Amino acid sequence: MTTLVPFPVRIIGTGLIGGSLGMALARAGESAQVEDVSPGTTALAVELGVGTLPGPEDPDPALVLVAAPPDVAAQIVARALRVWPRAIVADVASVKATVLEGVRTHARPADLPRYIGAHPMAGREVSGVVAARGDLFQGRPFVVVPHADTLPEAVTALKGLATEIGSVPVTMDAAAHDTAVAHVSHVPQVMSSLVAGTLLEPTEAALGLAGQGLRDTTRIADSDPRLWVEILGANAAAVGDVLGGVQERLSDVLEALDSLRGSPDPAIGSRRALANLVVDGNRGVRRIPGKHGGGTDAFATVVVLVPDRPGELARLLTEIGQIGVNLEDLRLEHELGRAVGLAHIAIDATREDLLTRSLTERGWTVVEA
Repeated sequence: MTTLVPFPVRIIGTGLIGGSLGMALARAGESAQVEDVSPGTTALAVELGVGTLPGPEDPDPALVLVAAPPDVAAQIVARALRVWPRAIVADVASVKATVLEGVRTHARPADLPRYIGAHPMAGREVSGVVAARGDLFQGRPFVVVPHADTLPEAVTALKGLATEIGSVPVTMDAAAHDTAVAHVSHVPQVMSSLVAGTLLEPTEAALGLAGQGLRDTTRIADSDPRLWVEILGANAAAVGDVLGGVQERLSDVLEALDSLRGSPDPAIGSRRALANLVVDGNRGVRRIPGKHGGGTDAFATVVVLVPDRPGELARLLTEIGQIGVNLEDLRLEHELGRAVGLAHIAIDATREDLLTRSLTERGWTVVEA
């Protein structure tokens, strides 16, 4: 197999991301060496197919991937650079500037050209190697973060790794990366956790009214607090800047709501402030890239009633394929006690009429999205 990835690959840290990297390489026909601070976790990773234990006769790694939290990643990178003087060493932590500063502090200057940052933009709300998946990075951006002295072959190696595991390589510097993930990952985690925290107050009867919108909004709130303390702390400046803008907007909303609260003569502009909030949200959502990197305006969502019987969803997906329409995304909404589910099917907008008409002819009920 022709590949730009230098082998052998050593993965240090076999949690969700490290474990998924090993599984993804295994899917591509390669086996990684694995190690973890916990011998039990290492053994479990081997059993799950993440990789193999390095033996005394094995060659030194040519590429080391450090899958550790931001607060310890720099020290592990510096150690790996010393132990394997010919290896390229990359960390895959979700914050880059803090790790880069730490590597510059702990590593020998002569070793720095072999260091490169990376961040596969994928994850789950569950953690640990038992949650690892070999397809976790499929179609997802893989950010390659060189610094001023990084060797060109290190950049080539990380881009090759991204391609090997089915990701899309994107190159950014550390500061730009950290600002970007503050917007698309870290602040959404904070906002989701804030909303979920308000659910400690309602009665069980009130929570029984919850629908899919609440589940969508709070899904990522069920994340590992220890990990997120480290991530948010390491990216405090960028996250704080974004949240400062949120705070200003929230103040405007609260002011508008206070004006409308039982007042016969609310302040001029109060309703406009609320409308602008929702409109700006509409505009922001439309900027989120779709499956192939285009804006979501290129896609349409068709909502289909799916009977709550075994095999019905599979039958629907099979018939969509028979119609000749490519599925871009799928979300299933199924409330407790409801006899049907709602399949939200994202497709190319130019195929919406064809799919709606064809599914209706086949007996499916298509409802307004």
